[in-house]
Amino acid sequence: MSTIQIVIADVFLTIGALLCLISTIGVFRMKFVMNRMHAAAIADTGGLFFIITGLVILCGFTFMTLKLLLLVVIFWITSPVSSHLLSNMVKSTMPEAIEKNAVQKTLEK
Repeated sequence: MSTIQIVIADVFLTIGALLCLISTIGVFRMKFVMNRMHAAAIADTGGLFFIITGLVILCGFTFMTLKLLLLVVIFWITSPVSSHLLSNMVKSTMPEAIEKNAVQKTLEK
């Protein structure tokens, strides 16, 4: 394995880890449910993409690469579905919270 390959993989892994860290902080610091879901979606899409890409570069193009890419496909299918279900649940159970948050956003501008 060449040094350039390791450096490129480390860059991807570092970016993915930083995205996951930032989104985790966002999940804990945001107050509204929809904002928390957005922060979690950043980790699901961006963080996962960069981490899996770094691992693919490290392990080379083998059968393990196929497994990692299948993992990405599974996460990218299930994450939007679960986010959609959660947002529909919030919309149907707490419409006043959505309205209040929208009013606060317009007043801040």
